[in-house]
Amino acid sequence: MTDRYTEERELLRDAAAAHSAAVRDLEAFLRRLPEVPDPADITEYATLLTREEQTRAERQAAATAAGLELPSLGTEP
Repeated sequence: MTDRYTEERELLRDAAAAHSAAVRDLEAFLRRLPEVPDPADITEYATLLTREEQTRAERQAAATAAGLELPSLGTEP
């Protein structure tokens, strides 16, 4: 049996892999996008973008759970 830290790291790796796949799919779509997108293209883009944003949020949540929470990167003095 693995400990909690090991499980959290595995979840983080899985979440990062899912996010990478979503980004690759979005990039592939943008490479084949016609000069004038039709409604189906816009729908596909929205779907792919939503997936990319969702997997990024899941990756960030997994990173936080694994202890990789970053301080704010804002412009506060």
